[in-house]
Amino acid sequence: MKHIQVFFQKTISDFKEENKKYYVNFSLILCLISLPLNNFINSFFIVLFFLISARNFKLTNRINYPHVLLIILYFLFLASWFWSVDKNSTQIALLKEIPLLLIPFCFLYSEIFRHLKKQLIIKYYSISIFFYAFYFLLKAVLRFFTENNTAVFFGHELVTKELNAIHFSAFVSVALFYFITKENKTKAANFQILFLSLFLLLLNSKIILLGDILLVGIYFFYYSKLAHKMRLRNMVFFGILLFSFLFSHNIKEKIEMEFQLNSENNIGHTVIPKEAVGERIISMKEAWGNDKFKQTDFFSGASFRVYQLRVFLEIMNEENLFFQGLGLNASYKKIEEKGIKYNVFRGNNTVEGYQKKNFHNQYIQVFAELGCIGFLLLILILFINVRNALVSKDFLHIAFAFIMISLFLTESFLWRQRGVVFFTLFYCLFNLVSFKNNKP
Repeated sequence: MKHIQVFFQKTISDFKEENKKYYVNFSLILCLISLPLNNFINSFFIVLFFLISARNFKLTNRINYPHVLLIILYFLFLASWFWSVDKNSTQIALLKEIPLLLIPFCFLYSEIFRHLKKQLIIKYYSISIFFYAFYFLLKAVLRFFTENNTAVFFGHELVTKELNAIHFSAFVSVALFYFITKENKTKAANFQILFLSLFLLLLNSKIILLGDILLVGIYFFYYSKLAHKMRLRNMVFFGILLFSFLFSHNIKEKIEMEFQLNSENNIGHTVIPKEAVGERIISMKEAWGNDKFKQTDFFSGASFRVYQLRVFLEIMNEENLFFQGLGLNASYKKIEEKGIKYNVFRGNNTVEGYQKKNFHNQYIQVFAELGCIGFLLLILILFINVRNALVSKDFLHIAFAFIMISLFLTESFLWRQRGVVFFTLFYCLFNLVSFKNNKP
């Protein structure tokens, strides 16, 4: 009880000063901590954040160029309506993607951002994610006693399909690295690290787990105080080279075997539960080469993404839209046509079919809908994010940049409201130019 009282007293002290500069910090925190909630609630706080920022709008001689790129990307979304093969879908998507325009615009010129407290914002975001994770686990325990089903502790069942286990894994990862990189850790912080790590295992997003393990290793070997004291970086580098030399042949054989393996246990969440489709598991090789599939054929996470890559290449070859793409959100129409052609599972009364799914790869999704221009713009945005992270030597920024690059390989993350808000807010926050020293 005492710890809770201290926490609330500290929270009040962070915001008690009666000064308008704290409004923007508080509204930004509300945008972030409302991400797992209903999209309407999150949209309300984004509008509130925009109004507070607009009220203090003031032109300065410092332009945050990384933020301009996001605004350009949204205008490319807008322009794609004119050549879209499905104008209605593009129009609906433009409203959903509006945070990509509003949030960077807030950061671009608002004078109030000289008072922005990045660490304070990330602190309360991370604490909120811990409480969300605790709530979901408690809810799973209660469900287990009523349903007697261990599946409630894993993946989408743990956090709901609508929230998405993979997306929530990204949310948890940023919070986890905040607590890991925090100096002078308390017992509470160590418990939060342990709890969020275990929660990530339950979410079972393999691409996020692999990335986080690598990031943790990099942090402790290169950025922590321990790394400087023990000079481990050379040992690690030598170990990686030795491992690569000794086992490169075995790795090659393993990749070839996995491509032909009929297994559901590989990188990438399955997009449809196996029990809803059938027992026969399609291998990545079959996903790439089969002329027809059966309605009982089940695609694992990796094999489905191989199938979607195949569909993308066929669509781009047939439509000849290399430079401009199909239009924002207009690829669904073509994906569905391909799904009918190849006779993939078309869904039933409880689940939708494979032909209704997007590419589950942000790079492919952007290329298909916005062409090579949109693809190169996305790559530039990610490159600048990585460059600024390395220049600043802020490991939390580095972790965020790496997580986004890897997540985009298996998810069309920016095509979901939570995804675009999460990416845009943290991208703008981490790449905000300092008004004091003019550094990122």
